[in-house]
Amino acid sequence: MIRDNRDHLFETAPTQGEISGLEVRLGDWALANPVMPASGCFGPELGALMPIAELGAVVTKTLFAGIRSGNPAHRLTESAHGMLNSVGIPSPGTEGFIRAVLPAYRGFGVPVVASLGGLTVEEYWQVTEELAVAEPLIDAYEINVSCPNLEHGGLAIGTDAATVERVVAGVAERTRLPLLVKLTPSVTSIGDIARAAEAAGAHAVTVCNSFPGMVVDPATRTTVLGNGVGGLSGPAVKPLALRLVWQAASAVTIPVIGCGGIATARDVVEFLLAGATAVQVGTATFTRPYVMVEIVRALPALCAELGVTDLAELIGGLRSTSPRGRTHA
Repeated sequence: MIRDNRDHLFETAPTQGEISGLEVRLGDWALANPVMPASGCFGPELGALMPIAELGAVVTKTLFAGIRSGNPAHRLTESAHGMLNSVGIPSPGTEGFIRAVLPAYRGFGVPVVASLGGLTVEEYWQVTEELAVAEPLIDAYEINVSCPNLEHGGLAIGTDAATVERVVAGVAERTRLPLLVKLTPSVTSIGDIARAAEAAGAHAVTVCNSFPGMVVDPATRTTVLGNGVGGLSGPAVKPLALRLVWQAASAVTIPVIGCGGIATARDVVEFLLAGATAVQVGTATFTRPYVMVEIVRALPALCAELGVTDLAELIGGLRSTSPRGRTHA
């Protein structure tokens, strides 16, 4: 529930213009700060609840070529220390996105990252081609390779390095915009998938999407989610996501964007130390829509407490915790 005093909080807190030392770079692309929403967890309607202009960027919901209605109810359910969703990625299609959705995102005055989806390899390319007319309003693409691959029985496209490389290479051939690639955690080696994305032309990888899970209702002997299984997110997955960020950052030379259970400025610092350059906030926004702005405003004081004058001092700064001189994998 939104606190009644949130307006007072925003009025008395420092403005974005007074914050220094938070800029990060994703290749040649500079962001005023490292905080952005995770795809699927933010819509333009939140602009009425907080000053979006203080974020580093906004990320749209994943876009498909055609109109999608999503999965049957129930789509969301709580779990201990987290949430499971089986929304199914509803989409207005590229035409509806360009006409009715993109202008609202652009109106916030911060960089816009459009999330690309596809149920086939070719659909990613099709979406990219159809968005070409709108690219002056888009700053970067995030290729969501966690989508179910209809060409291979519904397995996530991102579970196969060769397929990821093919998807990303095809998108790179069709645009000059920076490319982020959002990886699935459902792989044996996140490093292999990250390297495939880098080899194909990705400018950064986002680690990671939600973890597959299930909630069962003993009274009805059925699954709670209408689709049976869903994606687990929230504080419960943070240790898992941190490890994957560290592994991905160790495997590639391009930046990593950390995602998974982030709800505080201290969480952000932990992900930066593990190797992330920027972060995405998802589940925390469901109960605290203003949490991203709170995080941005809390970062300078936390950095001062840690003796840090620039976020770059934190990125990849995790010290060894292993007696053998390296962090355990």
